[in-house]
Amino acid sequence: MNLKLFLLIFIITISAYSQDSQNTLSGKVSDNLGQSIFGATVSLDNNKQVTLTNSDGFYEIKNISAGKHSIKISYMGFSTVTKEINFSNKNNLVLNFSLEEDIKSLEKVLVNGKTEKTKKETSGFAVNVVNTKEASLRSIQTNELLNTTVGVKIRQNGGLGSEVEYSLNGLSGNAVRIFIDGIPISTYGSSFSLNSIPPSMIKNIEVYKGVVPGHLADDALGGAINIILNKDAKTNLNASISYGSFNTLQASINGLYRFEESGFTVKASLFHNYSDNDYKVSGRSVVVTGLGGVQTPITARRFNDAYRSTGGIAQVGFTNVKWADQFFVGVTGSDDYKEVQHGAFMTITPYKDRFLESDALLANLTYQKKDLFTKGLDVNINGVYGKRNRMVNDTVAWAYSWTGERAIDYKGDEYQYTWRSQQEGGPTLAKIKRKVASIRTGVSYSINKHHKILANHVYSGIDREDSDALKSVLENTFVGTRDLHKNIFSLSYELTAFKNKLRASIFGKHYHQKTISIDPAIVQDDNGNNIIVDEEISSDNKYEGYGFAASYAIIPEITLLASAEKAIRLPNETEVFGNDGDNVVANPYINPEQSKNYNLGFKFGNFHIKKHTFSVATNLFTRNIEDRIGLPIETSLNIDDELIVYVNQGSGTSKGFDAQLNYTYNKNFGFNFNVSRFELDIVSNGIEIDVPNTPFFTMNGGLRYSFKDLIQKKSRVNLFYTMYFTDEFSYLPAQGSNTVGDEFFKIPRQLQQDLGISYVFPNKKLVASFDIKNIFDEAVYDNLSVQKPGRAFYFKLNYSINKF
Repeated sequence: MNLKLFLLIFIITISAYSQDSQNTLSGKVSDNLGQSIFGATVSLDNNKQVTLTNSDGFYEIKNISAGKHSIKISYMGFSTVTKEINFSNKNNLVLNFSLEEDIKSLEKVLVNGKTEKTKKETSGFAVNVVNTKEASLRSIQTNELLNTTVGVKIRQNGGLGSEVEYSLNGLSGNAVRIFIDGIPISTYGSSFSLNSIPPSMIKNIEVYKGVVPGHLADDALGGAINIILNKDAKTNLNASISYGSFNTLQASINGLYRFEESGFTVKASLFHNYSDNDYKVSGRSVVVTGLGGVQTPITARRFNDAYRSTGGIAQVGFTNVKWADQFFVGVTGSDDYKEVQHGAFMTITPYKDRFLESDALLANLTYQKKDLFTKGLDVNINGVYGKRNRMVNDTVAWAYSWTGERAIDYKGDEYQYTWRSQQEGGPTLAKIKRKVASIRTGVSYSINKHHKILANHVYSGIDREDSDALKSVLENTFVGTRDLHKNIFSLSYELTAFKNKLRASIFGKHYHQKTISIDPAIVQDDNGNNIIVDEEISSDNKYEGYGFAASYAIIPEITLLASAEKAIRLPNETEVFGNDGDNVVANPYINPEQSKNYNLGFKFGNFHIKKHTFSVATNLFTRNIEDRIGLPIETSLNIDDELIVYVNQGSGTSKGFDAQLNYTYNKNFGFNFNVSRFELDIVSNGIEIDVPNTPFFTMNGGLRYSFKDLIQKKSRVNLFYTMYFTDEFSYLPAQGSNTVGDEFFKIPRQLQQDLGISYVFPNKKLVASFDIKNIFDEAVYDNLSVQKPGRAFYFKLNYSINKF
């Protein structure tokens, strides 16, 4: 063979090999509940090529030759899956697998390998991972799902769309930060919130209590709730519609289509919610005032409480390609309308024709890549930029009663408010325009399987302008501007040692916030002439925080968890700049609140004993708070003063515990129960008091039972029961030995119970569900005198298509 012929054969051979080597197989391995499986074995052609799934359940095998191959997925405690595949040259194939638990292999006691959920919950942080897969098939809001989580209390000021406050182990309000994929949810505005996002858009929810990891770089003092949106790179479609009491309609559709050869991916999610919220209410404030001022208690329907929200996300990009695991650019848009029935409390003269409108239009960017440039280097970028607006409409001067008719005075005459609007402060068409931006950047490097370094940065910026169409041209000309810029940096080190028994994370955070408030004013110069000058109030503050989290598997079945953090919570836009539409007065001199947070907990299980599976988790916590931000602590209620200002209340301590139990039998019967109890006191003006308006003791529980093949073969019927218990608490602090009138300010002990049933059709694509909320029609309150909906019925259809 001459040299030329040899070289020709060599080049053809190398070329063919090069083409074959470009074939790649990748995907995700999860269990039957959709939880990612860490450490599953993925083998090709009888172990010729083998890999393990990472912490997110993903695997990848490169350099696969063209032709037929056999892939096998195996994991302890689950049935092995095999599949035949066929490759052509230069092909990137994505295959996702769902493994079924193998009961026969679990006849002895063993601890299940760590799924993504278990891995996070044993990382040392006081964290719960809430899976939304099952809940998304029922008429359940995301907030309702969170309310069943241990240590979490959702306080809602009415029905669908009403104001919501999140409490984690006693710290609440702005001390708790909400994120969507690591971006502060406040960036999106009120029209894109947990009130409106359907669970079907969400992969899972991470609830961090007290100590927040470095990768969620933000000023979360009391904890954080991180909403992880679905990111599966598989073609799928899910649509649902629900209708029920109070003319409540909720619909959503989300889908993704991926072109296998190029990796080009299109995905979109849309939602629409509407409710009249015309449920019945009663109580001391629900009365009709007649001649002579005689008040007659009645049961009335809310008549100015409708809510509507519409929104969605549309994105295009690439998934599972050489240069990116995920790359998307797109737009997020939302719009909502909310009628306001009353102020902070239900009073004898409710509002009519007062309403709020909000909208937002934001560009978004997502980029994720594992092993960028070198193995172990991961990059994650999420950003949004755009505009959002909010408008308050209050122009009606007439007073109304709970019948929906105009109120009368003691003479029988209809009357108007002297301030010419429903809420004190005068008529308004106040509008707040905001330009917002937020970008979260995370870089991590795994030095080896024992050591990892992470650096994260979050920037949030707000450029705000206020105006009011009812003010004069001159007044609107002299409206000021408000700017707030926040940068938070974090650096973390993670250690895994002693055969994965010890996992530890040490982190530091740097907080930097700059606020500028500029208001034009007219002053006289030295010559007595009127001139316009800008009065500026600004602040530029920097703070440091730090913390750690660690877990140690004493034995495989028992894990000890401990965490601590010095946390900072910077005052937000409303607390610094105020909000005329909500009658909030500015306080540019308010200080950040700080807290030293400690957690100590145990996790027992998961244990598998024949057909029984159970786990127990406990957590002891304490929060030492300085300069707590809130409304002035009231010793009496002044209902005539509707102007509010946020202040530093003082310093205090929250301490308590929470615990949860989960049990399943034969995968058909499930039981869960959790309890949370704590104390929260604060020193204000030299006096120590129990913080008022705080529920100190809560319990939640649930039952689930499944029937297979009950109506049709391969169908499944699921029965659900949920209960929520909240102990009595008071709006006002204890008044000493004089308790006259205290009962008026008590929020009573409450027990709400819900029932649900769902039917999964044999094709597994269509699910029908029926839910009854508050089955015994109890009067339920989260806040003083503000009654929530009574018994309600909802029916839902959910249809999904998955292409693997």
